[in-house]
Amino acid sequence: AWYNAADWGPEGKGWQETDRYYDRLPAKAEGVVRAPVWSLSRHSAGMCVRFETDSSTISARYTLSSANLAMPHMAATGVSGVDLYAQADDGHWGWVGVARPTAKEVTAKLADGLLPGHRAYMVYLPLYNGVESLEIGVSSKAAFKPLPPRAKKPIVYYGTSIAHGACASRPGMSFSAILGRWLDRP
Repeated sequence: AWYNAADWGPEGKGWQETDRYYDRLPAKAEGVVRAPVWSLSRHSAGMCVRFETDSSTISARYTLSSANLAMPHMAATGVSGVDLYAQADDGHWGWVGVARPTAKEVTAKLADGLLPGHRAYMVYLPLYNGVESLEIGVSSKAAFKPLPPRAKKPIVYYGTSIAHGACASRPGMSFSAILGRWLDRP
């Protein structure tokens, strides 16, 4: 069963009035901010979608906005992959799996053979590519509950390419994603 993440929305999206759904700046910022800033705002860095399920299998189906899947100094898993984390009973988040994209259209099994039980998950979006669409797939007999973005005040992290997620091996390993898990804040 596939669930469209746009139906409940990502955390880390500051504005709703964006040109593309997973853009980071509002459409009215184009031509106001410098061109390199606008270009980077088209990337989905800093966004994640949250949900709960008891499925033993979790997949992602998504379309990237650019065919440039990797960079000479950064793997496709960080540039264009999605990264799955699960919340343990003690509240801590642990890594589960990552998509390894080979084309703009990606269908990837992020986890298979998960232990039985209902738990929360987060899927971090690509760091240096944009996302046109994203669906989460679970077993057709599994329960699925979308978790909307948390109402807690977000931590806003602004800076250079390191803040954007440069050279992280996976989206969940960017500095802001790690801080978000440690502090339990969007």
